[in-house]
Amino acid sequence: MKRLAYAIAITAILSLSGCSLPNMIKAAQEQDLTVTPNPLEVHANTVDFELAANLPVKMLKKGKVYTINTFYKAGDNEKALESIEFKADDYPNSGEEQPRQTKSFSFPYDESLKSGVIEIQGVASDPKSAKVKETPRMEVAQGIITTSTLVESVYFAAYADHGYNNKEELEPVNIDFFFLQGRSDFRYSERTGERGKELEAFIADKNATKSVTITGSHSPEGTERINSKLAEERAKKIEAFYVKNMKKYDYKGLADSINFIIKPVIDDWTAFKAELNTYEGISSEEKSSYLSIVNGAGSFEEKEKSLRKLASYKKVFKDVYPKLRAAKTGILKIKVKKTDAEMSVLAKQISEGAADSLLTEEELMYAASLTPSLKEKEAIYTAATKKSDSWNSHNNLAAVYIAMASEDPSNATSLAEKAATQLEIANNKKESAEAYANLGSVYLIQGNAQKSYDALTKAGAMGASNDVTKGLNGVKASTEIMLAKYADAISSGSSSEEKAQNLFNKGLAQLLNKDFQNAIASFDEAIEKDSNYAMANYAAAVASARANKVEDVVKYIKGAVSSNPDLKEMAVKDLEFRAFVGNALFSEALK
Repeated sequence: MKRLAYAIAITAILSLSGCSLPNMIKAAQEQDLTVTPNPLEVHANTVDFELAANLPVKMLKKGKVYTINTFYKAGDNEKALESIEFKADDYPNSGEEQPRQTKSFSFPYDESLKSGVIEIQGVASDPKSAKVKETPRMEVAQGIITTSTLVESVYFAAYADHGYNNKEELEPVNIDFFFLQGRSDFRYSERTGERGKELEAFIADKNATKSVTITGSHSPEGTERINSKLAEERAKKIEAFYVKNMKKYDYKGLADSINFIIKPVIDDWTAFKAELNTYEGISSEEKSSYLSIVNGAGSFEEKEKSLRKLASYKKVFKDVYPKLRAAKTGILKIKVKKTDAEMSVLAKQISEGAADSLLTEEELMYAASLTPSLKEKEAIYTAATKKSDSWNSHNNLAAVYIAMASEDPSNATSLAEKAATQLEIANNKKESAEAYANLGSVYLIQGNAQKSYDALTKAGAMGASNDVTKGLNGVKASTEIMLAKYADAISSGSSSEEKAQNLFNKGLAQLLNKDFQNAIASFDEAIEKDSNYAMANYAAAVASARANKVEDVVKYIKGAVSSNPDLKEMAVKDLEFRAFVGNALFSEALK
């Protein structure tokens, strides 16, 4: 009898155990599952979401486990994600309280996953018997909003300074003439001597001259100072000589462009002190005696009389004073340069394989900046790397390859490799903001947003010029959107060049940062720059949809599909517009 009772008890226990799993599955119909966000979104090329699971009270059975398996399914493509596991033993109060868990999920995004759903399947299991019961799969979220992938990849070619000054430059030419004591006549020996021949030869060459400043001076002694006009007369004698030779060499209208400046220096010790400083005929102590008198109190004449009392005066009078009886001629000659037109001709010749010996390194680099042709720029900068092998020539050749990649996306990868080679050489010679700015574009072309961001950050910290800073900020805004640094992207975009692509990216960063009104304003600016900017209209429609502005959604969608009809299909499938699918105006805009 006891044996029969024991057998009945075992059977009852097994029967109870067998009912637990189906009961758990039945109770699972009341489970509360919430996915955030829903629809899913992609940021930084990754889909992140949370699944919060609340089970019904009394659902968990002693010794049993309830597992929520999670999947992302897009067509035939399915990703098995992590599971949430509820062990009854971990929830001793599950008879009175709901068991709860929240778990974070993440998976990398690719285009094939764009249209899909999150599915879950509950599994009740008995670890001892290995028995399981499963719920049907159920859909708990849609996916995926891909607005962040609308980011425009912006590239910037950062050219280093060519080092050539194409502005007018003046070169000083200085020739000094000397006179006899108390005299202002321009002696034959001076006119026909070395200095006179030098000045006449300069005039004969018809050098382009800005001004001629002739400073007449006298020595301190009384015989020089008696004639107060002596210094001026000496200067004018040199002016007369200059003008006479201009007539001799037929200057004609050229003479009118030269500004003659006559500067007589009277009762001034400046020249004397300068000559005394370099004079080696007396000791430093003796020089100090002269300077004490000159810098002391008294009139010019009184000081000169005091100098005469010094023991070394006769020596100074003989050696230093004659150098003060002068007319110092300072000519500002306009530096001869090739015109931009001549540079352009030479640039063309160089690009066609002609020798570059007619150009200096700086001229060669400048010549490259004059041509709009990237092929010609490439040829000229290649010649520059061979001529000078300088860091900036290699950097600028890399910049050309980046510019070429912007114009020819189909060949961008190979051009980026060429640029990377040149930038490695440039940075080995000298690290620069320009080279790192260019590396930022190279890495972005190669699809590495993080390396691009790092290079651009380094470039910005190296004190780049204003133009380079604006250019690299445009690229940086692209990378920051790709890395989901939306606030940073807004800042970078606001400090970049005001071109349509940069304005679009700033607007996109504002949209993703949930600043819809400013986002729309930025998209409007982009459209103003480029009236056919279809994607700017499309993104403005998205921002308007998030702000629930129906009329604006319709307006911008019309603008988008008008410029690019292919966007109709994209808009129909885009979960950003899920609330407008049944709207007649929205549907009409997509016809």
